[in-house]
Amino acid sequence: MKTYEEINARIEAGKAVVLTADEIMDYVDRKGLEAAAEEVDVVTTATFGPMCSSGCFLNFGHSTPRIRISEAWLEDVLLYTGIAAVDAYLGATQLRHNDPANMDYPGEFKFGGGHVIEALVAGKTLQLFALSYGTDDYPKREIRTYITIHDLNQAIMVNPRNCYQNYNVAVNSSDRVIYSYMGQLQPNFGNANYCSA
Repeated sequence: MKTYEEINARIEAGKAVVLTADEIMDYVDRKGLEAAAEEVDVVTTATFGPMCSSGCFLNFGHSTPRIRISEAWLEDVLLYTGIAAVDAYLGATQLRHNDPANMDYPGEFKFGGGHVIEALVAGKTLQLFALSYGTDDYPKREIRTYITIHDLNQAIMVNPRNCYQNYNVAVNSSDRVIYSYMGQLQPNFGNANYCSA
């Protein structure tokens, strides 16, 4: 078995054999487990999968006159603004204002932060609405404008929960659909909602 030091040395020398999790399975089938362990140095495992904590930090840049954003919505999805003057956090599971959610069970969950993130990445134009209490140095109290990802100073995707080695899997062993905030869980183990870092 190789040590971390040996693997790191092969990486630094540009000689490491790196396979994805999918590739290693075929490799083991063809060469056997012992040969794979000897020949392969690194197996990547998609360590940035979306989870319930996924979201992105956004920096909108300053308007003229300046605004210290205290409340904001992007496509009517509430942003967390307690960061800095023109920064906000968009959570992937945050629902749009007045989304039906689970008000009429089993719920619909039509639009939320994940949809906004997808639209941003696709370069679509989105409406930003922001409010402020106004100060001498940040006098603007309201802004309504349209933005794309190219208008932002920064857009940083984060997954705070990815520090877990293995995140729990949600499955449904019952004979009815279960409606969770992460989506539908189909009966009789019909699907699984998980992420593994």
